[in-house]
Amino acid sequence: MQKEILKKIAKKIKQYNTIVIARHIGPDPDAICSQIALRDSIKETYPNKNVYAVGAGVSKFRKYGSLDKIQNETLQKPLLITVDVPNMVRVDGIENLKYADVIQIDHHPFEEDFGGMKWIEETSSSTCQMVASLILNTNLVLTESVAENLFLGIVSDSDRFLLSYTTVETFEIVTTLLKRSKLAFTKLYEKLYERPIEEVRFHGYLSDHFTVTENGFAFVKISDEVIQEYKVDTATASNMINDFNFIKDVYVWTFATFDAKNGIYKVNIRSKGPIINEIASKYNGGGHKFASGVRTPNESDVDMLFHDLDEACREYKENVIKNA
Repeated sequence: MQKEILKKIAKKIKQYNTIVIARHIGPDPDAICSQIALRDSIKETYPNKNVYAVGAGVSKFRKYGSLDKIQNETLQKPLLITVDVPNMVRVDGIENLKYADVIQIDHHPFEEDFGGMKWIEETSSSTCQMVASLILNTNLVLTESVAENLFLGIVSDSDRFLLSYTTVETFEIVTTLLKRSKLAFTKLYEKLYERPIEEVRFHGYLSDHFTVTENGFAFVKISDEVIQEYKVDTATASNMINDFNFIKDVYVWTFATFDAKNGIYKVNIRSKGPIINEIASKYNGGGHKFASGVRTPNESDVDMLFHDLDEACREYKENVIKNA
């Protein structure tokens, strides 16, 4: 079944001379790396095609490659490929784009039919794992830089293969990727994990300011004043949330960072048991069962979300932990 969809995607890519690849707003390494890796692989395979990776740039992710600045309205009915995003409202950089067809590649639970070809595989560790599978099983070219981005995206979204989304297939794909590319992969971890001293100190702030309820829900609100004091940005907390995965008797934990520039709270949520994406969807968020997020301009929404997450922890503690 998977081989059929891979062939269809490769055929569709071959068909179009202009291709736009987009991912979700507020990207993480998996989104950026899958987007850039796929673009570069297509360009290497078909040098005469116009292939663009679009969306707002993030300074800390420039090390993975550059994005393209284009005038969408000037493109003549391109193929749109979306990666790592389950709904159109969160696709970044496609304003005024009149695309002829769309391919959706995503590992989040299905939320919205984009109207074209879709490859949804929520059992995959990452979108980079899916893009790696596409490249390894079709005529698309694997270069060293493409393999590097795919490896980094898989490692990042699986949290170094610690999360439950990691499967035997994940390791098989990574093994094939490394064999074919001959990457010196241990040297790549610096790109993911090297941090300025300000972020290390901010990590300490998060540890010191967690509130933990009796139900096993941990949370912290991060004001703009704190962001300024520690000289970090509003995406910093989201990049650290998996660091708190192994706190005893904490089942759900979340950071709510106020983004003063855009006037919204960016809420990152993780879970070791309670289903959280259904709760996040009540506040126009979403994601995976155990890794989700919400963006809202209202602090009251954050407070209600916290209440619902605490209740989910209470129910989990009473119905699952006590009966284990």
